[in-house]
Amino acid sequence: MSRPAWLVTTPIYYANAEPHIGHTYTTVVADTLVRWRRQRGIDAFSVSGTDEHGEKMVEAAAARGLAPAAFTEAVSATFQRTWVELGISPSRFVRTTEPAHVRNVQAVLQRVYDAGWIDQREYEGLYCVGCERFLTERDLVDGKCRDHERVPERRREVNYFFLMSREFAWLREEIASDRIWIRPERYKNEALAMLRDESGLGDLSISRPKARLAWGIELPFDSAHVCYVWFDALLSYLTGAGFDGTKPADAQPPEFAARWATAEHLIGKDILKPHAIFWPIMLKAIGLPPYRRLHVHGYWNVDNRKVSKSLGNMISPLAMRERYGFEPFRWFLLREMSFGLDANFTEEALVERVNADLANNLGNLVSRTLNLVEKLCAGRVPEAGPDEREERAVLEGADAARARVDAALEAVQPHLAAAAVVEYASAVNRYVDGRAPWKAAKDPATEPLARATLHVACQALARLRALLVPLLPAAAEEIAARLALGPDGALVPGAPVRKGAPLFPRLELVREG
Repeated sequence: MSRPAWLVTTPIYYANAEPHIGHTYTTVVADTLVRWRRQRGIDAFSVSGTDEHGEKMVEAAAARGLAPAAFTEAVSATFQRTWVELGISPSRFVRTTEPAHVRNVQAVLQRVYDAGWIDQREYEGLYCVGCERFLTERDLVDGKCRDHERVPERRREVNYFFLMSREFAWLREEIASDRIWIRPERYKNEALAMLRDESGLGDLSISRPKARLAWGIELPFDSAHVCYVWFDALLSYLTGAGFDGTKPADAQPPEFAARWATAEHLIGKDILKPHAIFWPIMLKAIGLPPYRRLHVHGYWNVDNRKVSKSLGNMISPLAMRERYGFEPFRWFLLREMSFGLDANFTEEALVERVNADLANNLGNLVSRTLNLVEKLCAGRVPEAGPDEREERAVLEGADAARARVDAALEAVQPHLAAAAVVEYASAVNRYVDGRAPWKAAKDPATEPLARATLHVACQALARLRALLVPLLPAAAEEIAARLALGPDGALVPGAPVRKGAPLFPRLELVREG
């Protein structure tokens, strides 16, 4: 019997600079969800990639003295290499310049054009190169784009428009009823507010004249225009999932149909409009059902400003790995941001969080337990003792922690999953403190109690290891090795343990200069 499928996507990241903390966060969350689903026997599949067309790419390439093709190829390669090095590479990485994607975009454009979803008209408006779209006054703060802090240009040109406004009533109902599921709730309400004030939306300009911008996918029905970058980029989710644009929507490969029926998107709040408004109507025009869920997270801020390539305040994941190790950085990202809200990054906060949660709590539990097993049990997992109430409570606590982790990851609230792990590790530490096996082992009358306590502590570590598999996969693997767990992750009484070096050494703040 085939395993159930599941699909998650990150945004298709702009290939105009190297990966930063924002890209890393979304990719780590996707990786966590994929590992968790696979742990439960689901055939989880992830899609990410690079968005390589548009005027912003031309600007960035020119600043480096490169042609757009050479520039985007180099940046895309950096993204791919970074994710591989960090162990968070997606199942499918899509480049919007790759032939398979170009074919899909052109096939979709022709299909929706033939079906009457596209017409041509003259348009004048305020254009932000950073957003790659026309803005309305409501998108501006003090006359500038709120995301890129630059004054938009007034442009007048003939474009092709996707007639999405005719489906706004349908989309309102789909979102309000949760058939198109957007969370946290505030972003569902924000999407509905956009649809109530249609003056800020209208139809979508989906082309740019080649006379102004030649770097893009050529429209199949007019070679003088290229496709608008957002229409192109959103279709990359289909390309990554295995969509074949040459076939009708109801005749797609079975692997695509299975994945798309479960599709969930992870995005930052700055790209809510394309995903909540443009994309569902595009899918309807193609003849495909909408995605299953849209999960929207906040910004990572540095010095109270959104982390952004255009603002030059990026935090490199590779730099953080070199300073503190990647898994500690990964933990900080998952634990510190309440999904849906903004979070602030400082290295001081990272050091404090990792030392409190990992070094002093979870790592300490691993070290003290295995150290005591080496000293008091000849370095082998002790047999279970009497099934006493306190011991049962410790192991039942693992079941409760598992339920909390599962519920949190199902709701895409990784910070709550991480909190459940920390709280369970704290409870086990308290149990070990209360039983004090190092004291009990000194008296022959209580020595069996010391061994029973350490058996329960080892059982708890095995269960913590299972909880950590999606959150800290390298640490989970190391705990399994030190406990000599069986192939199914079960504790084996009598198996040799290995204390090893501290699993999470205490971090010290690395200061510049």
